Parts: sequence; C-alpha cells; structure tokens
Amino acid sequence: MTTHDHAQLYAALAAEYAQRSPASASLHVQAQRVMVDGGSHALRLIRPFPPRIVAAQGAWVTDEDGHRILDFWQGHAANLLGHNPPLITAALAQAFAAGQGLQTGFTDRLQIETAGLLCRLTGAEQVRFTTSGALATMYAVMLARAFTGRQLVLKVGGGWHGGQPWGLVGVSYAAGDHPWRVEGEGLPAGIGGEVLITRFNDPDALTAVFGAHGDRIACFIVEPFIGAGGYIFATTGYLRTARALCDRYGTLLISDEVISGFRFRAGDLMRLHGVQPDLATFAKIMGGGMPAAAVAGRAAVLGLAGRQGGGRVRFSGGTYSAHPASLLAARTMLTHLAEHEAEIYPRLARLGEAARRGVARAFQDAGMAVCCTGDGVDGLPGGSMFLPHFPLRDIRSPVSPDEANDPALYDAELREHLLQLALLLEDVHVVHGGGNVSASHTEADLALLAAACGRAAARIAAGRR
Repeated sequence: MTTHDHAQLYAALAAEYAQRSPASASLHVQAQRVMVDGGSHALRLIRPFPPRIVAAQGAWVTDEDGHRILDFWQGHAANLLGHNPPLITAALAQAFAAGQGLQTGFTDRLQIETAGLLCRLTGAEQVRFTTSGALATMYAVMLARAFTGRQLVLKVGGGWHGGQPWGLVGVSYAAGDHPWRVEGEGLPAGIGGEVLITRFNDPDALTAVFGAHGDRIACFIVEPFIGAGGYIFATTGYLRTARALCDRYGTLLISDEVISGFRFRAGDLMRLHGVQPDLATFAKIMGGGMPAAAVAGRAAVLGLAGRQGGGRVRFSGGTYSAHPASLLAARTMLTHLAEHEAEIYPRLARLGEAARRGVARAFQDAGMAVCCTGDGVDGLPGGSMFLPHFPLRDIRSPVSPDEANDPALYDAELREHLLQLALLLEDVHVVHGGGNVSASHTEADLALLAAACGRAAARIAAGRR
C-alpha cells in the first residue's frame, strides 16, 4: 500500500488558483463577513474559495473572472437537461408574463396534473409534495415510524439522506471498529440509538441485522444508486433481498430516489430491478431546476398525514410546498422526459460511458491507478454519472461506501479535494472528483474533460515524485 502526502502539491495548486481568479477570491473575503464560511452549502464552498458564477447555460458556466467552465456538477445533479434549459425557462417566463407563477396559497389544477404524472411514472398510489429531498426523506421516515408503531430506522453506512435527524447518522467514514457515527452536535440525544447501520450491497449483513432487530425496524431507507457514498449501483439481488426482508418483518422499504429518480429512466430506478418500494422520495431532476420534492407511495401510509388518518403525521407541507413555479417546471420536465425517454436515456448512458472511459484512460496514461464507478450492474446499462477512485492496492471499483471511503483502500483526499482544484485550473468543474453528464453535454465536451484530466493527472503525478 502506498500513501501520499498531498499538502505541498495542494498548496501550489491553491496559490495558482488564487492568482488566476482574483475576482472570486475578493468576493470570498466579502462573503465570509456576512455568511458562515462565505456561503450556505458546504459542498459549494471548495477550498481555498469557490468560483463565483455570473452566468450558466447548458453544459457551461461563467465566473466573475471571465472563465468559461465546463460543469459536471450540474446543480447537485438536478439539471438533467443542463443549466437553464429553454424548455423550462420558456414555460416559466410565459407564466410570469401572464401574472402567474409566484406563491398563491391556493390549490390548482397544476398540482393534480403533476401528482398524476408522478404516480403514473413511478407506480405510486399517492403523492404529497414538499420543497427538498431532505424534507422528503424526513417525512417518509416519520410516516414509516407512525405506520409501523416502531422506532428503529435502518440505513446504509455512507448513505446520505439529507440534513434531517435520521439522515445525520452514519454518513462520514472513520477508520476503526465503529466507522459510522452521529454527524455533529445539536441533534436529539438519543438519535444514534434510533438508527441502525448496515453495509451496502451485502445481503448477508442485511439479513443479519433484520434477524437481530427486524421486529423493531420501522423502515429500511436505501438509495438504489448511492450518491455521496461513491456513485455505486445497488445490485438487483441486494434490493430484492431488502424487499423480501421488509415483507417478512413488516418493515417499510423506502427508496431514496432523490438522485436516481428520472436519472436513468423516466421514473424511479427501483422499477428496473423489479422492486416496488412502500415509499419513494423524489427531488432534484423532478423539479427541472426549481425546488420541488415529493414523497410517493402507498396510499395507506401517506394517508396518515391526512384527515382519514387522523393527521397522525404532521406532514402538512409548508408555505412553499407545491409552489406554482416549481410545479410548472416539474410538470414540464416530467412530461418531456416521458415523451422523449427513448431518445434521452440511451444517449445519456453512452455519454456517461464515454466520460468514465476517458477519465480512466487519462489517469492510466499518467501512470496512476484508477477505476471509475457508475457502470451498470446485473445487465442494467450504466448511467450518466462518473466518479474516479484512486486505489492504494487492488485496482478494482468499490462496491460499497465502506470501501470507497476507507483510506487504507482508496485515496479519498485526492478524489475529493486535490482533483477538484486541479481541474478548476483547466476550466472544468467536478464535485467529489466526478459528476454527471447532462443532455446538453456533447462528445466534444467529454473530449475536453478527458484532456483536462490528462493535464491534471500529469500535475498530480509530478507532484508525487
């Protein structure tokens, strides 16, 4: 096993970046005076400072220093059609020009149409809208706990389900006998005892935890494509085992489709595995670039938030739930994806494969060990997401967040921080070291990505000597 000290190389890259982007650097100083760390989302606040964006269109953004940057973050993976797609912006502009689109506090036909689309495309019986993926997963867990009368929540180590109490356990990896922990302070004192952690893509571990605690587990919440944990697909066998165990023990299966929903097909990813969850959560792509989210699934479970269920779960929405502009964008987006599914998704899969192949080759040509996650499993095609991992011993792709984030197996510091800065110097933006291809990216863009990775790899390889 070979480990590397990146401090000197990182300092050199940071100094070059600061010299190259003085306007963004200056704005960062101003931002820190009025916002915590200079912003309101940790992933955007890259070190030593983020690029401040003035324009975004399609695959590209422009920063305050005039750099045109090829973007593979695409709005936290929300922008399947690219930044500000005319399909969505035109619909919104028309609504605003007609005196519609801002908050009303009333119900309307749009909510019915969007909910109907979501049910039809995912197999859900009913839907309730909210405003973020974190809220959707929180409400789904609340519904499951109320429906089952149980307290325990089972999740995957490394799975990210948003900044809500049950999601803030077992996200960040720490080496040792207990690699998953409660994420930070200010949470309810007993929250760690309410969340069980299991290993992704390990049916035996899942069976064991159900055998030990099954009659007390309210829900198993899982991403069929794990995002922050490493861009890794769940296997069909794992998901079908989960469904069978949930059925056996009276536990609800929650599919967190905040990332995977509408990323791989015009609907949920679970459908491709032949699995129907009890509840599913959607956000990101569903909103077409606007803040829209939903919990969808069995009417008997969702009904606990309604009058017939006695309002036992206070999933009563919020001021901006089912916001008119957000649902207009969502209806427009979902309709477009459903009507053009046969064109959009095969092309995205091809572009994603080209991205993974080009990135891997660039680092291999520089003499660096690398593997890219995002390839398909069990006969399913790979998707439009890519993430390079830099193994320290065996050259193979990780199959779980436990592996992807183990510093004894992969160089996570290189993936998460060093590569991001090295690529920004090449006018390419990634997060976690990778990203997602949108429908607005072209083969020429992917050639630029591969070339940028080649130059970044050369810098990194030279800095290791």
